[in-house]
This record gives sequence, C-alpha cells and structure tokens, in this order.
Amino acid sequence: MSGVLVWVGVGVLGGCGALARVAVGAAVARHIRTDFPIGTLAVNLSGSALLGLLAGIELTGDGRLLAGTAVLGSYTTFSTWMLESQRLAAYGRWRAFALNVLGSLLLGVTAIVLGRAIGRVL
Repeated sequence: MSGVLVWVGVGVLGGCGALARVAVGAAVARHIRTDFPIGTLAVNLSGSALLGLLAGIELTGDGRLLAGTAVLGSYTTFSTWMLESQRLAAYGRWRAFALNVLGSLLLGVTAIVLGRAIGRVL
C-alpha cells in the first residue's frame, strides 16, 4: 500500500476508533448505571483484548499500523482513564480510585494475555 494511502487510512480508521470508543462507552454506561467509570473500563478492556489478539496472530506491517495503532490506539483511552481516576481521588472515593487504577491494570493485562492466546490458536 502506498505511503499516502496508509496515512489516509490511519486518519480515517483513527476517527472510526474514536467514534466507536464514544459509542461503546456511552452504551455500557447507559446499561450499567453507576458513578464508577464503567464505560471507560469496558472500552479499555475490550481494546486490550483485541490488541492482544492482533499480537497473537502476529499481524505486521501496514495491517498492524492500521488495526493496532489507528483503530485500537484511538479506541482505547489512557487520558480519560487517568482523568476519571483523578476525579475519584479528588472526591475522596479512595476505594473506587484503587479499584479503577489497580483493577484496570490487572484486568487489562489479563485481557491482553487472553486475546493473545486466542490469536495464537487462530
């Protein structure tokens, strides 16, 4: 694929990933009503599992750039996770803060491991 087309693809697919993040996060938050940032957690865990899957199938080259960096890089959200964690701490919700930070890390790594294992089988 030519360089220009790859970068156009990064832009388009990155936009699609960002839109999917908003849609999935909002849908989860709408169906699971809580003041815990469950929508962001769902997005980041599903994105981690999918990134693990890409690693497991050993996607390389332009495919990895487009699927891993463009789509999943814009789908997952470190900055929102950190902002929501900071807000929980600012409101003194220390258990929710710890659950969000530590739970996201533990579950995220687990999702990557599972995704990678599935990818290796495929």
